[in-house]
Amino acid sequence: MTLSVESTARDQADAVRRRDISARELLDLHLERIAARNPELNAIVSLDEERARAGAAAADEALASGAEVGALHGLPFAFKDTHGVEGWRTTYGSPLFADHVAEHDDLIVERVRRAGVVVIGKTNVPEFAAGSHTFNRVFGLTRNPVDPTRSAGGSSGGAACALASGMVPLADGSDMGGSLRNPASFCGVVGLRPSLGRVPEWPLYNQWETTSVGGPMARNVGDLALLLSVMAGPDPRAPQALTDPGSGFAPPLAGSLSGLRVAVSPDLGGAFEVDTEVAEVVASSAAVLTSAGATVSDAHPLLAEADDTFRTLRAWHFQAKFGLMLAASPDDFKQSLADNIRAGESLTGADVARAYSQRTALSERMREFFTAYDVLVLPVSQVPPFPADQEFPTSINGRPMETYLDWMRAAYFITVTGCPAISVPFGHTASGLPVGIQIVAPHGRDRFLLEVAAAFEAAVG
Repeated sequence: MTLSVESTARDQADAVRRRDISARELLDLHLERIAARNPELNAIVSLDEERARAGAAAADEALASGAEVGALHGLPFAFKDTHGVEGWRTTYGSPLFADHVAEHDDLIVERVRRAGVVVIGKTNVPEFAAGSHTFNRVFGLTRNPVDPTRSAGGSSGGAACALASGMVPLADGSDMGGSLRNPASFCGVVGLRPSLGRVPEWPLYNQWETTSVGGPMARNVGDLALLLSVMAGPDPRAPQALTDPGSGFAPPLAGSLSGLRVAVSPDLGGAFEVDTEVAEVVASSAAVLTSAGATVSDAHPLLAEADDTFRTLRAWHFQAKFGLMLAASPDDFKQSLADNIRAGESLTGADVARAYSQRTALSERMREFFTAYDVLVLPVSQVPPFPADQEFPTSINGRPMETYLDWMRAAYFITVTGCPAISVPFGHTASGLPVGIQIVAPHGRDRFLLEVAAAFEAAVG
């Protein structure tokens, strides 16, 4: 087998372990691809070739010594620039942190590094990961690898773009309103928002804040499962972590669509506007599912409170985390983020209590919905990749989108249910832009969701 940067992460890791290719040689392949594509796409930032080469040499020496190595040994890896990597520049996409160097690894970084990756740099993000379009005043704009005039999505846009263009074999990310799912859909890769507690995070300013989660991205579901197996599992620093060990998510995946009860809904019963082409792609997934043996119904849960719930909790979270920084440096925040932070200033305890009460009701309604259906299928994003020179889509099917959140409802409505959701590549628009579908499963059933996603991926071919 000829190994290339397009080979699966599993094949690349196996080849290094068998010594069919050295970590140094694998790094060279990826650095060559980065040199060819990154100047145009701007997916990887803070690239440090010298340190990467030293890391690859150390990986080869560890193998030669007979040391036991991790599941990702020798794979080049660039961490999302909101995740601290000890000794590496970590900017959060903010001019306030343009020269910041992390003093320790975040937990998600600690686990991935322990699995043996060779760190090469970071992946670009929007400012403080706010918004599903990746641009900032530190590093600039990340472009879509399929069509560089379009957005790569966000906030894990650099990660998705780097994956899709072969600059890295795997990527990490985080997801509050769709930041693992949206860029995966826009770039034609796979992104998982795990169940709450599946991938523990540390440090956090608030360990009880549960809208944002960390998670994996990959070019296929099997590779994503490999990365999740490294990321998942309990940790004493994360009190809400689920107790299942990460090893339970490792490939191979042996799912089937036969007999599966699937609810397909392009817009959750008119809950949000969806671009006509995107809606057609999502609706067409029913034929694939049916031909593979699933029972497909036009059905959806009622999530009417999701919009107010998400926006209230997001504004409360942003104000608590960034309010003092904004007050001290108002000119160092993009306007949409500053507005979102200030929206939290007027919230009362009753507002936050209402949001949590509604979130409880939404979670319970999803639990009941999943007694009748095994999975829910809906759009990841309400639009295909939009022009890169726009901050966000201003209209869908002629209907105005007033804020930078309006077009992300398909993703963040699922956020506040706490359920795991995965974006899997499925179709394209008439102009060839990628469109993913979002598959949602009951809370805690991440392994089941991966098996369904892998079976769907196989059915699509």
